[in-house]
Amino acid sequence: MAVDSAGWTFVWRPTRLRSFFLIGLNLLASSARAAVDGIDQRCPDYVADYAPLIWLHSDDPYMPSDLLTHILHTTPYLDGQPIPDLPALDLDNLEILNEFKGRVALTSNDDPTSTPFPEWLLGETPDETGRIHNSTACVVILVEKNELDVDAFYFYFYSYNEGANLTQVLEPFDRIASGGQESSMHFGNHVGDWEHNMVRFHNGTPVGIYYSQHMDGAAYNWDDSKLSKTDDGRPIVYSARGSHANYATPGDQVHNVALVDWCDEGRRWDPVLSAYFYHFDPASSVLTRLIAPNEHSTSEPASNLTSFFYFQGIWGDTQYPSSDPRQKTTPRFGLKRFESGPTGPQYKRLVRKGLKPDNLRKLGWIEWGAGIYMFFYPCCLKGWRAWVSTGFIIVVLSLTVIGVRYILGRMRGKISAYQKVPVEDIPLTEMRADYDDIFSSSDDDSDDDSD
Repeated sequence: MAVDSAGWTFVWRPTRLRSFFLIGLNLLASSARAAVDGIDQRCPDYVADYAPLIWLHSDDPYMPSDLLTHILHTTPYLDGQPIPDLPALDLDNLEILNEFKGRVALTSNDDPTSTPFPEWLLGETPDETGRIHNSTACVVILVEKNELDVDAFYFYFYSYNEGANLTQVLEPFDRIASGGQESSMHFGNHVGDWEHNMVRFHNGTPVGIYYSQHMDGAAYNWDDSKLSKTDDGRPIVYSARGSHANYATPGDQVHNVALVDWCDEGRRWDPVLSAYFYHFDPASSVLTRLIAPNEHSTSEPASNLTSFFYFQGIWGDTQYPSSDPRQKTTPRFGLKRFESGPTGPQYKRLVRKGLKPDNLRKLGWIEWGAGIYMFFYPCCLKGWRAWVSTGFIIVVLSLTVIGVRYILGRMRGKISAYQKVPVEDIPLTEMRADYDDIFSSSDDDSDDDSD
């Protein structure tokens, strides 16, 4: 604490100083790396040459969104209350929110259930060439594993995620989950949505790719026949309607056992045409902005724009409580109409051994059981098949019981065939006498022969 000549009292908060120190450290680290280590501040061209090309769903109203626009249309909340006395927030100072204990939520200034729907949540539609002109909705982060191997993460940002409605729930769970809810009502909605692909390069050549999908994801070797690529070798990504989960093929995609994502070749989006490029050093956790690939400029970027990466809160509203009239819950499964927004790129496991994140989540017993049920449902449990399967199981169980009873009966019969003879019934004295007679007569005969 300090007091100036005018009598004003200043309180120096170590947490705030630490936030500004981190920003300064980023700048110093990037300068030192360029000057001392000679690392090129330009993103390699191969990162753009093999960047994913996305097909947005033809019926998806929620397009890629500008990061700064999203921040400007939200207010930081902590424990359900807005945080007062904050400066104007942007991509270069967002991490000052880390000084507040608890999870800060960038809460929408507009009600996502209002009519008309807030335009800024809809994002920007790409033009015919796949470019968005007034938004930067892609963040590319390079993570060097060693001198030859680089993981390039392509993050895509959307201001709104619309979850599945009841028509996207597979039978028979659709009937169980409905509980009288409107089939058009979507569950799993949230403000803010981060999705990504990761392409692994070896000496500048792509060798594998990862697709983020809800709580899980899929990984493929670069030469996998399931991958679709453009004529110039770029991987094609199909973004699911509303949820923006990434898939390698179009059509209906089943996830979380019984939910369906819809993908098609709707609108083309080339994310790297309007993107921020960075290098991340795992050892120091320093993010450094890079010059975009294929860009003719030789000067370093005018601004750092890295503070947003260190923001530890969530990029949307906190899940509404059950008392909020906007919140709905499906019976039995407990799906919420509105969930909390996502965390940012630093929480997407940028350091990993394989293509998929390390320490993948474990299935809960409900999801595990539902998976087994859905595995047998099409062939054995759907419609009349359930009666046939039930009859078959009854027959098998009956035959098993009969077989066990038969085997036990045979074993019991064999055991009863053996009778235990009492000791007193064995004529041991007579046996001993016979024994002596045999051996004594044998000796006498031997003596007669010798004479």
